[in-house]
Amino acid sequence: MVNLSIIIINYKSLDLIRDCLRSIYTSKPSISFEIIIVNNDDVSGIPNPMLSEFPAIRWVDMHYNAGFARANNEGIRQSGAEIVLILNPDTIIPVNALDDTYRQFSASDYVACGVQLLNEDSSPQISGNYFVPGGLNYLLPLPYTGKFIKALGNLFSVKVPHVADSDSLIEVDWINGAFLMVKQSAIRRAGLMDEDFFLYAEEAEWCARLKKVGKLCIFGNVKVFHLQGISSNEAFSSAGKGYYNLFDKKGKQIILSNLVRIRKQYGLFWFLFDLCIYSLTIPVFFVGILMSFFRPKCTRTYSYSEWAGFSRNMVYIWSKTPRILSNKPYFYKAL
Repeated sequence: MVNLSIIIINYKSLDLIRDCLRSIYTSKPSISFEIIIVNNDDVSGIPNPMLSEFPAIRWVDMHYNAGFARANNEGIRQSGAEIVLILNPDTIIPVNALDDTYRQFSASDYVACGVQLLNEDSSPQISGNYFVPGGLNYLLPLPYTGKFIKALGNLFSVKVPHVADSDSLIEVDWINGAFLMVKQSAIRRAGLMDEDFFLYAEEAEWCARLKKVGKLCIFGNVKVFHLQGISSNEAFSSAGKGYYNLFDKKGKQIILSNLVRIRKQYGLFWFLFDLCIYSLTIPVFFVGILMSFFRPKCTRTYSYSEWAGFSRNMVYIWSKTPRILSNKPYFYKAL
């Protein structure tokens, strides 16, 4: 039996996966491992160049774009190790990173762990997060409204909802899905990822259930490079890192998934409250842009086209609201 099953999802990201695999094999882990690539692309079969360079990989075709949760669940079902690693294709694994993480994790009581993620320039990236009541942290990327909410949080000394940088072990509520190591014993108790999610927020909802069966942590002494947003941006012709671009089709999926997660994890009241704040942002956004034209010396942060894109996305969200309210199984795919 192998020590670790590494699961990587492919959707138009073969070049990134190739670089990721090269970094894994170059790091020469001493633990035994298997790599399962779950193919969400509509092109079936193992690409010959990748098969010839990495003959040990296992290739699983989903035959459609199943999204992050469903594809990872299939990889978990087909894995042979008692510890699985959910790994983004846009990651680079340094020497000893897999060994160090596995050894610390397998010897611990933690049910899931992450590492300190780094940007390409070696600056720290958010790797672990804390739950905020009602998912209010999802309101921070909102144009203008988000700045007001952040100012209120600072005024009342609200705890920062994420781990900005760490060199040591830190317990967290949920872990960035770019590098998420989980014990199968915990998965058997908490369940697999919720397959209602297509992309985004699924790891947060999953970690909420995993946390009910054990503790989660970040091993800050282990560093892994994550080219944040590269794979999804290329696949969906989007721009910008993180979750602050709410104006295009990727932004539509982000808003939808975030609100679905709030409905599932926090209930009806918080879903309606957050939906109301998102909706009120439309006129606030418009007024903010309008006021910027009366201050010619200031740098305009947003454009009318971005306001229009956000507004269109919210119309789509309203069309899905009855389904979200029902909380019945449904594949929330907007891309």
